[in-house]
Amino acid sequence: MSWLSDTFLHPERVELATGHHLRPIRAADVDIDHPAVMGSRERLWARYGEAWGWPPATMTVAQDRDDLARHEREIEAHASFNYAVLDTDETELLGCVYIDPPDARSPAGTDALSSWWVVDVHAGGPLEAALHDLVPRWLADVWGFRAVAFGP
Repeated sequence: MSWLSDTFLHPERVELATGHHLRPIRAADVDIDHPAVMGSRERLWARYGEAWGWPPATMTVAQDRDDLARHEREIEAHASFNYAVLDTDETELLGCVYIDPPDARSPAGTDALSSWWVVDVHAGGPLEAALHDLVPRWLADVWGFRAVAFGP
Protein backbone atom coordinates (compact mmCIF):
# COMPACT_ATOMS: atom_id res chain seq x y z
CA MET A 1 0.00 0.00 0.00
CA SER A 2 1.07 3.60 -0.38
CA TRP A 3 2.10 5.55 2.69
CA LEU A 4 -1.42 6.75 3.64
CA SER A 5 -4.67 7.22 1.78
CA ASP A 6 -5.95 10.74 1.22
CA THR A 7 -8.94 9.98 3.47
CA PHE A 8 -6.96 8.52 6.39
CA LEU A 9 -7.63 10.20 9.74
CA HIS A 10 -4.87 9.56 12.24
CA PRO A 11 -5.98 8.54 15.74
CA GLU A 12 -6.05 11.38 18.25
CA ARG A 13 -5.93 9.13 21.34
CA VAL A 14 -5.09 5.49 21.93
CA GLU A 15 -5.59 3.80 25.30
CA LEU A 16 -2.99 1.41 26.70
CA ALA A 17 -3.79 -1.52 28.98
CA THR A 18 -1.68 0.13 31.70
CA GLY A 19 -4.00 3.14 31.99
CA HIS A 20 -1.63 5.33 29.97
CA HIS A 21 -2.46 6.66 26.53
CA LEU A 22 -0.94 7.85 23.28
CA ARG A 23 -1.70 11.13 21.54
CA PRO A 24 0.07 13.13 18.85
CA ILE A 25 2.91 15.12 20.37
CA ARG A 26 2.80 18.91 20.37
CA ALA A 27 5.36 21.68 20.78
CA ALA A 28 3.51 22.60 23.98
CA ASP A 29 4.64 19.25 25.46
CA VAL A 30 8.23 20.48 25.73
CA ASP A 31 8.07 20.90 29.53
CA ILE A 32 7.36 17.19 29.98
CA ASP A 33 9.25 15.94 26.90
CA HIS A 34 12.62 17.53 27.61
CA PRO A 35 13.08 15.95 31.08
CA ALA A 36 11.89 12.57 29.77
CA VAL A 37 14.32 12.61 26.85
CA MET A 38 17.31 13.97 28.71
CA GLY A 39 16.66 11.75 31.72
CA SER A 40 16.91 8.70 29.43
CA ARG A 41 19.43 10.18 27.02
CA GLU A 42 22.13 7.52 27.22
CA ARG A 43 19.74 4.69 26.40
CA LEU A 44 18.02 6.77 23.69
CA TRP A 45 21.37 7.69 22.13
CA ALA A 46 22.36 4.01 22.06
CA ARG A 47 19.16 3.29 20.13
CA TYR A 48 18.73 6.37 17.90
CA GLY A 49 22.05 8.21 17.94
CA GLU A 50 23.68 6.59 14.93
CA ALA A 51 20.57 6.74 12.73
CA TRP A 52 19.09 10.07 13.83
CA GLY A 53 21.82 11.89 15.77
CA TRP A 54 19.29 12.16 18.58
CA PRO A 55 19.12 13.16 21.33
CA PRO A 56 22.18 15.39 21.35
CA ALA A 57 23.98 15.64 24.68
CA THR A 58 23.40 19.37 24.95
CA MET A 59 19.81 19.61 23.68
CA THR A 60 18.23 22.72 25.13
CA VAL A 61 14.55 23.24 25.89
CA ALA A 62 14.36 25.65 22.94
CA GLN A 63 15.90 23.07 20.59
CA ASP A 64 13.50 20.43 21.88
CA ARG A 65 10.54 22.79 21.37
CA ASP A 66 11.67 23.38 17.76
CA ASP A 67 11.94 19.61 17.22
CA LEU A 68 8.47 19.04 18.68
CA ALA A 69 7.04 21.84 16.50
CA ARG A 70 8.52 20.09 13.46
CA HIS A 71 6.87 16.83 14.56
CA GLU A 72 3.58 18.67 15.02
CA ARG A 73 3.78 20.06 11.45
CA GLU A 74 4.67 16.62 10.07
CA ILE A 75 1.67 15.09 11.86
CA GLU A 76 -0.65 17.74 10.45
CA ALA A 77 0.73 17.07 6.95
CA HIS A 78 0.56 13.27 7.46
CA ALA A 79 4.24 13.14 6.56
CA SER A 80 5.22 11.22 9.73
CA PHE A 81 3.88 10.76 13.24
CA ASN A 82 5.20 11.03 16.79
CA TYR A 83 2.84 9.92 19.53
CA ALA A 84 3.61 10.84 23.13
CA VAL A 85 3.10 8.15 25.77
CA LEU A 86 1.36 9.97 28.60
CA ASP A 87 -0.03 9.43 32.07
CA THR A 88 -3.76 9.94 32.70
CA ASP A 89 -3.52 13.66 33.45
CA GLU A 90 -0.85 14.34 30.81
CA THR A 91 1.53 15.68 33.42
CA GLU A 92 4.26 13.19 32.58
CA LEU A 93 5.62 12.07 29.23
CA LEU A 94 6.82 8.48 29.53
CA GLY A 95 8.00 7.77 26.00
CA CYS A 96 7.14 8.10 22.32
CA VAL A 97 5.96 6.02 19.37
CA TYR A 98 7.22 6.96 15.90
CA ILE A 99 5.49 6.06 12.64
CA ASP A 100 7.29 7.07 9.46
CA PRO A 101 7.02 6.32 5.75
CA PRO A 102 9.49 3.84 4.34
CA ASP A 103 12.75 5.25 3.02
CA ALA A 104 15.49 4.12 0.66
CA ARG A 105 16.99 1.87 3.37
CA SER A 106 13.66 0.08 4.00
CA PRO A 107 13.21 -3.52 2.87
CA ALA A 108 11.22 -3.85 -0.37
CA GLY A 109 7.48 -3.84 0.23
CA THR A 110 7.67 -1.99 3.56
CA ASP A 111 4.57 0.10 4.30
CA ALA A 112 5.96 2.00 7.29
CA LEU A 113 8.81 2.30 9.78
CA SER A 114 8.06 2.33 13.50
CA SER A 115 9.88 2.42 16.80
CA TRP A 116 9.10 3.37 20.36
CA TRP A 117 10.78 4.03 23.64
CA VAL A 118 9.93 4.54 27.28
CA VAL A 119 11.80 6.46 29.96
CA ASP A 120 14.45 4.50 31.84
CA VAL A 121 12.25 3.80 34.88
CA HIS A 122 9.72 1.97 32.64
CA ALA A 123 12.27 0.07 30.52
CA GLY A 124 11.53 -3.64 30.74
CA GLY A 125 8.31 -3.05 32.69
CA PRO A 126 4.57 -3.29 32.04
CA LEU A 127 4.35 -0.02 30.08
CA GLU A 128 7.02 -1.10 27.63
CA ALA A 129 5.36 -4.53 27.35
CA ALA A 130 2.01 -2.86 26.63
CA LEU A 131 3.60 -0.90 23.76
CA HIS A 132 5.23 -4.07 22.38
CA ASP A 133 1.79 -5.68 22.42
CA LEU A 134 -0.20 -2.73 21.08
CA VAL A 135 1.90 -1.03 18.41
CA PRO A 136 2.27 -3.83 15.83
CA ARG A 137 -1.43 -4.76 16.13
CA TRP A 138 -2.52 -1.10 16.04
CA LEU A 139 -0.45 -0.40 12.93
CA ALA A 140 -2.08 -3.36 11.16
CA ASP A 141 -5.66 -2.96 12.39
CA VAL A 142 -6.07 0.84 12.45
CA TRP A 143 -3.44 2.13 10.05
CA GLY A 144 -3.78 -0.77 7.59
CA PHE A 145 -0.04 -1.46 7.31
CA ARG A 146 0.88 -5.03 6.35
CA ALA A 147 4.67 -4.78 6.33
CA VAL A 148 6.21 -2.61 9.04
CA ALA A 149 9.95 -2.42 9.69
CA PHE A 150 10.61 -1.91 13.39
CA GLY A 151 13.62 0.01 14.67
CA PRO A 152 15.12 3.43 13.99
